Amino acid sequence: MTADPISPIPQSGRVREVPPAVAAMVDLIRQTWRQAEPYTPEISQFFYGMLFTLAPATRDFFPINMESQRGRLVRALVHIIQLVDRPDDLAPFLRQLGRDHRKFGVVPKHYEAVGTALLAALKRQLGDVWTPPVERAWAEAYTIIARSMQEAAGKDTNPPCWLATVAEHRRLSWDLALVRVEPEQQVPYEAGQYMSIEVPQRPRLWRYLSPANAPRPDGSLEFHVRAVEGGWVSRAIVSHTQSGDVWRIGQPMGRLAVNRESGRDVLMIAGGTGAAPLRAILDNLAQWGENPKVTLFYGGASREDLYDLEQLRALASTNPWLTVCPVVEHGEGLPGFAHGTLADVVTQHGAWPEHDVLVSGSPAMIRATVSRMLVAGTPLDRIRYDPFTID
Repeated sequence: MTADPISPIPQSGRVREVPPAVAAMVDLIRQTWRQAEPYTPEISQFFYGMLFTLAPATRDFFPINMESQRGRLVRALVHIIQLVDRPDDLAPFLRQLGRDHRKFGVVPKHYEAVGTALLAALKRQLGDVWTPPVERAWAEAYTIIARSMQEAAGKDTNPPCWLATVAEHRRLSWDLALVRVEPEQQVPYEAGQYMSIEVPQRPRLWRYLSPANAPRPDGSLEFHVRAVEGGWVSRAIVSHTQSGDVWRIGQPMGRLAVNRESGRDVLMIAGGTGAAPLRAILDNLAQWGENPKVTLFYGGASREDLYDLEQLRALASTNPWLTVCPVVEHGEGLPGFAHGTLADVVTQHGAWPEHDVLVSGSPAMIRATVSRMLVAGTPLDRIRYDPFTID
């Protein structure tokens, strides 16, 4: 399994009818996790100790300083397991995740070791609560996940990862940088996807980033990276990346996209550097003469957070199907800006029932915005967002 800080979130409201046995299994998992979750640090410590004993080679999958890892993998595993009853959301994500794990050199015995270590850690913490039905539920759910990931990995013919050289590093502000890299081989991604990145300043600390451009003939990728508090990788990229650095890039992931054939207009909601994947989609749409009407709400705490506003406005000036609406939480009186949170401003315009909705930003921004839109009446099956966090 991965060291990535994954926090899976369902991408849509499409819910396939699941067998009662699967629903009961997931209910049991959720009930027991509520009892175990306060003890995540203890569970994580035991989990890693057990994992490295069962499969010593897995130690090389993780950073030397495990402090930065903490309980990320355990939380990620549990979040994924709790989505077993959402196959339409989970299956595509697991296939992408399985392909991405090839970069570590993961083999079936590693999946087995992770499962054994996770169950052992939970059993130790839950004590009498860990009954045979509980153990069977966790084991069956993990088996479903591991099998899906291994099958996808086995069918992938792409390289496990790509090498890319930093061609440009430019500070846009004290905490924000634009980085352009040139891969040795074309990375087969689609506009709106994200990918895991390893930089030489932070070996083994893979983090997800979204290219801000559609695929180009020269294969180059542009990333917009903000240094976040406690973000080991983001801070290293912003402050220490140099031209000539070699990055490793994992498999493209995610399903953010615009269906030009749906006949529906599009609402995009971007917070901060969450504008990057949506800008990539707009970059891709700009090659067509006709597109659905796209309304982009681009927000941040202050005007400075809307670093890409002028470029997006320039794109809108040459593409009449695009409207850009800037939003700031602090800074009343700015001409042409709406004031408030993205959730506030977007829902002031109603439920957008006839639109496909794409949301991109921090996990907190995504949750707040999607929750408000659901209350306003937006159909959940029209909303898309990707299951990853930054640092």
